[in-house]
Amino acid sequence: MDIFSRTRAISAKRSVLWTLIVRDLRVRYANSVLGYVWTVLDPLLMSLIYFVVFVYIFKRGDVGHKPYFLFLVIGLLSWQWFSGSLTDTSRALIQEAKLVRSTNLPRELWVLRVVLSKGIEYLLSLPVLFAFTAIYFFKNDTHLNWLLVLFPVAIVVQAVALAGLGLLLAPVTALVTDMQRVIRIVLRMLFYATPVVYAGRVVPHPYDKMTWLNPMTGVLEMMRAGFFSHQGKQAVVWGSIITSVVISVLLLVVGSYVFARLERPVLKEI
Repeated sequence: MDIFSRTRAISAKRSVLWTLIVRDLRVRYANSVLGYVWTVLDPLLMSLIYFVVFVYIFKRGDVGHKPYFLFLVIGLLSWQWFSGSLTDTSRALIQEAKLVRSTNLPRELWVLRVVLSKGIEYLLSLPVLFAFTAIYFFKNDTHLNWLLVLFPVAIVVQAVALAGLGLLLAPVTALVTDMQRVIRIVLRMLFYATPVVYAGRVVPHPYDKMTWLNPMTGVLEMMRAGFFSHQGKQAVVWGSIITSVVISVLLLVVGSYVFARLERPVLKEI
């Protein structure tokens, strides 16, 4: 089957995909006392920690846009979706091995369900972001602008990148289980190589261009663009945004191709 045939097959089973997403969300919060609260509590606490470290301990509140706490919340909420999706999509085929083998569903559904369920969790966390934005806006500490239109675009681009990475990693991890450990290590390193707690503009030349190869660099640039003023050195880095869009689409194409080529070996292995 070519990529277009597989896309049509996935589209035909979108109701099943939605059922799998709902199941994931229900199972995730079934035995949790705080439930949804955990979705926002972790990034908020991490934002507080980084805020204290950079602003009060190192006296470096200039590493990101001001207000720095809002800058951190935007980055950490997005990173939570990114890291959670990569961790879970990499083992999506292994965890659901019996269902993957025994059903005639397009196997890509098991990866896409993770990306989309984590994406829904991200969307459910946005009211917290909007609440902090409202507080800073009425205090005249932040300046909203027309670049807010890039925010939903960033969400779509991140979903595309995650789908591509998930389709690439899931079959590879099923064949080489050590990949799960590799992914955990890479994610720790990638966190500091991604402008989550700092702005891309503080990365010195020529290394700043290297960070553009990370699709999350452009995604975070888009997500933050509408919340802060952009004057002088704080101008929006359009190069990273364009690069992010291109790389995300390429990841989806490559991921789909690799998944299709490795599907039979994976079914034999699991």
